[in-house]
Amino acid sequence: MTFHISRRALLGSAAISLLPAFARAQAWPVRPVRLVVAGPAGGSADLVARLVAEPLQRDLGQPVIVDNKPGAAGAIAVGELLQAPRDGHTLLVGVNSLVSEIPHIVKLRWDMARELRPLAELARAGLVLVGHPSVPAKDLKELVAYAKANPGKLNYASYSPGTLSHVLGLLLNQAAGIQLTHVGYKGSSPALADVMGNHVPLMFDGLATSLPLIKAGKLKAFAVSAPKRVPQLPEVPTFREAGYPQLEALAWMGLWTTPDSPAAVQTRAREAVLKLLADPGLRTRMLDTGFEAGAPRTPDEMVRGLKADYDRVGAVLQSINFKPE
Repeated sequence: MTFHISRRALLGSAAISLLPAFARAQAWPVRPVRLVVAGPAGGSADLVARLVAEPLQRDLGQPVIVDNKPGAAGAIAVGELLQAPRDGHTLLVGVNSLVSEIPHIVKLRWDMARELRPLAELARAGLVLVGHPSVPAKDLKELVAYAKANPGKLNYASYSPGTLSHVLGLLLNQAAGIQLTHVGYKGSSPALADVMGNHVPLMFDGLATSLPLIKAGKLKAFAVSAPKRVPQLPEVPTFREAGYPQLEALAWMGLWTTPDSPAAVQTRAREAVLKLLADPGLRTRMLDTGFEAGAPRTPDEMVRGLKADYDRVGAVLQSINFKPE
C-alpha cells in the first residue's frame, strides 16, 4: 500500500517537531540557573557574580546559584560549563583572559575561542600597580628610577603567569628599560598576602581585590592601566599620564555560554543582564567594589576584541620566549 503525504503535511509535521525545543527556549529558565565562577570565593569573578545574581534572580523568576570552581587558570570552571547540558541553565562568569590569555599559558584540552561564547560584559576595570608601603618611591617616576639604580633587585607578583597581571610588568620593563623580576601566583589572594608581607614588593592586580588594602594603607598605588583615572582612586594617575601608554589596558568580566546553546536562550540571558546593568543602584555598587558596569557590546564585538587581545598578549609573551605549562 502506498501512502501519499502532502507537502503541507510534511511542513506541518516538521514545525510540530520543532515546537518542544522552541518552547523550552522561550520558557527559559524553567529551573535554577547555575553561575559557574572561574575563581575562588572573594575573588574578582566571585564579587561580580554575586553582584548580579540577586537582581538576575528577580528578573528571571528562578533561583540563581553562584558556584565557585577555582583552579587551573579557569579551566576547571570551563570544564564544568562544557559538561553541563547545553540548555542555558548553566552559565559561566569569568574574565576575558580565559580566551585572550590563558591559552598562551596552559596547554588545554579545548580551544577556548571555539568552546566559549561571550553573552555580555558584566564589569570592567583596569589593573593597578601596587606595592608594599616600604617601597622607597612615592610615585611611578621614583619607582622606575629606583628600579634602574637597582637592576634585578625588585620583584613583582602576578595572579597567574601569562595573564595581563604578568604582561603589564613585561611591558613596563620594555618601556622603562628596567628589570622587574616576575613571580607568578595562583590567584590574587596569595599574591597580595606576600606583597603585604613584603616578600614580593610589587604587584599588578585587579582593582576590586586591591582597593580595600589601598584604602586601609596596607598597600600603596602607583598607577592604573585604565584609560582614565578611576573614581575610587582619583589621586592615582594612569600609566598613560605617567608616560607609559603601552600599559593602557582593561580587563572585563563576562557572562559566557557555549556557542551551541539555544539562540533564544542566549538572547534572553543577554537582555536580562543588559537590563540589570542599566540600573543606577547596581552601577553604584559596582563602583564601590572597584568595577565599572560592563559596556553593552554585542557578542560579535566582544569576540573581535578577544582575538585582538589574544594576538597582543601572544606577541609580548613570544618576545620573552614564554612557553605554556
